[in-house]
Amino acid sequence: MLRKKECVAMLLAGGQGSRLYALTNNIAKPAVAFGAKYRIIDFPLSNCVNSGIDTVGVLTQYEPLELNEYIGNGQPWDLDRAFGGVHILSPYQAKKKQSWFEGTANAIYQNMSFMKKYNPDYILILSGDHIYKMNYAEMLRAHKATGADCTIAAIEVPLKEASRFGILNTREDGSIYEFEEKPKQPKSNLASMGIYIFTAEKLFKYLEEDDANPSSSKDFGKDVLPAMLNAGEKMFSYRFKGYWKDVGTISSLWESNMDLLGEDPAFDVGDSDWKIHSRNPLAPPEHIGDSAQVSNSMIALGCEVDGTVIHSVLASNVVVEEGAVVEDSVIMAGTVVKKGAKVRYSIIDENVVVEEGAVVGEPKEAANGIAVLGRNITVAGNVAGGKIIDKDYKGE
Repeated sequence: MLRKKECVAMLLAGGQGSRLYALTNNIAKPAVAFGAKYRIIDFPLSNCVNSGIDTVGVLTQYEPLELNEYIGNGQPWDLDRAFGGVHILSPYQAKKKQSWFEGTANAIYQNMSFMKKYNPDYILILSGDHIYKMNYAEMLRAHKATGADCTIAAIEVPLKEASRFGILNTREDGSIYEFEEKPKQPKSNLASMGIYIFTAEKLFKYLEEDDANPSSSKDFGKDVLPAMLNAGEKMFSYRFKGYWKDVGTISSLWESNMDLLGEDPAFDVGDSDWKIHSRNPLAPPEHIGDSAQVSNSMIALGCEVDGTVIHSVLASNVVVEEGAVVEDSVIMAGTVVKKGAKVRYSIIDENVVVEEGAVVGEPKEAANGIAVLGRNITVAGNVAGGKIIDKDYKGE
């Protein structure tokens, strides 16, 4: 008897993430650090294993090295399986055409042989740049109950922001009668989350037709989903009520990090019933010195804090020396903020040195935008006013 998996997940993790500027100069967006000890990709991978989905293809393309090394054999997420598990799927040279993925649909199409190896009944398509906790098994049950060919996870967004998303127009029973990709005048505020469950046979059919269409842009939202809808396929929405944030911009990444803070955080990463797994770096316990002042902050293992840290997130092995101030900021692993330096309303990548007396960013209430520093740089002590930021980033 042919071994099979009921559902295979395909995780799109190849995007450049250009709106994250210096943070993605050398790494793929899903590999960007988040919340002191995680990376963005930890969330969909953890959702998969917590939902009982143990076969995941991770599609990479842009700067994949660090992401590939981070995922490794999948052991931190319990995805190191003899049959199934997590697999890195990079573009490869085929006989008939170019190897680079041309769009989201083309990326999945190029890996149909991987999916078919497991003879699945259903395919779950995920994006690698969202922060959320979601039980995909419940969505799959809803997909089966409606007899849908495609189910799209959706969340209500403010109507004024709806034009940024793919918008679902639905009937009372949740069936979709219209899909609009980033409409200028949206008819509803029900936004696609970029999470789809397809009945496998239907997905393969429409991917093959899309690949054969020379006028297609090879995109799910622009091409495949409208084609299915126009053909009269059964398509349903699945409403999600929890926390979900697309962290594709500097401001949304900062906001989502801040949502982890406080006694009653908007997003709780410490929920033991839905554990977020990660490949944590080994580090000794954090050191909080006698002179330190820390309030409403998240401090990872390995940090040494002798200065002031307010409303901030510090990843592993960050050093904040005596007299230094870090406020309203996200500081990634290995960064050192020296004596008398000030870091405010900023995101600082890994292994940065902020020399004595330097000033990065401005107070949140006075700033024009979030200051952003890429990794492996040094901010000289005579630099003030947040002038060292990524040259292409003007604030949001």
